Amino acid sequence: MKTIYNSIRDEVIQHPGVKNSILGKVKEWKRSHFIILSEIIKEQLSASDALTYEKKFEIGSTISHVTLQRFFENEYQHKTHNDLRFLKTLDKICIFLGYEDLNSYIFLTKEKKHEPEHENSDFFFHLVDDYAAGLFEFYKAFPGHHPEIFENTVFSSSPLIERISQFSKELCERDFQLVTQNNRSNYEIFDLHVLSDEPEKKILESQEFWNLLFTVKNSEEEHFVHQLNTQIYFIRKIDSEWKIWDNYNPDAGRLNKK
Repeated sequence: MKTIYNSIRDEVIQHPGVKNSILGKVKEWKRSHFIILSEIIKEQLSASDALTYEKKFEIGSTISHVTLQRFFENEYQHKTHNDLRFLKTLDKICIFLGYEDLNSYIFLTKEKKHEPEHENSDFFFHLVDDYAAGLFEFYKAFPGHHPEIFENTVFSSSPLIERISQFSKELCERDFQLVTQNNRSNYEIFDLHVLSDEPEKKILESQEFWNLLFTVKNSEEEHFVHQLNTQIYFIRKIDSEWKIWDNYNPDAGRLNKK
């Protein structure tokens, strides 16, 4: 309920009737500002279709400036903010915001959280693409070992970096090098889509084709990677920064096992 409580406060501040008034021009609201807010809410409620005669009789159509000031200035407390009188106040505020009541606000807020953030999907698709491009450059540097290539796409403390370092060091020690002449080595990522979308975590699925030819330095030994598979990317937000945390690749370490 605390999250809902804070969310409602934020929506009131962003409401056009509030934002376009004197309240939207001051940083800190004082007593006089809450009186203005009380009048703005009263005017909106009087014109709301959601506040029927029965509903108006049940919860009223005004909120005092004292109640509003407490709502904005006091931290959420379970005992205080879950009694019937305060829930009626939240009902009225939610009607002011354009919802039917508090229950409607809670339901629709939960629905929004479960909707994929399509407007942000491109960012995460590009992140996976950039990681794949970095991985290809990483292979091209063999037998040099340069995990710093991933610093912009993968968290340095992640299990993915640990696995990449473990597998690649073995190959570098065996003097593997990637053949790129005449496009002998290439890759393609397609059909990227979001499996899970949470505020601090995203899970993406991709179809990937990797066609790689490695030779061993100063020898005729060759090793092929020719795979088409489904991979899963676990992306996290840490300290306000989104990067890849882990990746499920069913063919990871294939050359090492050989």
